[in-house]
Amino acid sequence: MNWKQLHSEYLFKDLWFTVRKDRCERPDGSIVDPYYVYEFPEWVTAVAITREGKFIMERQYRHAAGLTMIEIPGGCVDPDDRDLESAISRELKEETGYTFDSYTYLGKTSANPSTNNNWMHFFLAQGGVKSGNQQLDPNEQIEIALMELDEVKLLLRKNAIVQSMHTTALFYALAHLGELTY
Repeated sequence: MNWKQLHSEYLFKDLWFTVRKDRCERPDGSIVDPYYVYEFPEWVTAVAITREGKFIMERQYRHAAGLTMIEIPGGCVDPDDRDLESAISRELKEETGYTFDSYTYLGKTSANPSTNNNWMHFFLAQGGVKSGNQQLDPNEQIEIALMELDEVKLLLRKNAIVQSMHTTALFYALAHLGELTY
């Protein structure tokens, strides 16, 4: 079922967003032209839990949605990150000021595989200790909230965490922790 890429042309390139126009051939010989692909860097996110068992949640404004949202920490994998674990460790330190004893890789998902070429990688970070201040990017304003497990579960039941990849990561983490069965 895979398509053959016949031609590709970049329409827009910026720091973390690129738009590509492809011309493809399907296995039946028909041509798909144009097909637009959004290129992003790999993303990482973590369900982060302190040594005291509190979940580290974030509140921040998301301009595309026009809403202030409750989320979990994460961001882009930078070119100088050694691997995915070092990327999430860096993101957690920058966004929350916490460092962690352990990281467990929980899997990955695609935000929209029909148009996006990247993956979001999920981690469970445990044993968090406040080790410094936030080191936010100039366009970030993040409030940290430490929550109990039951509070996080209630947010999920109320559909109060609407960033779909973060919700997915939370469900994977809860299953890993034995707090969700299916």
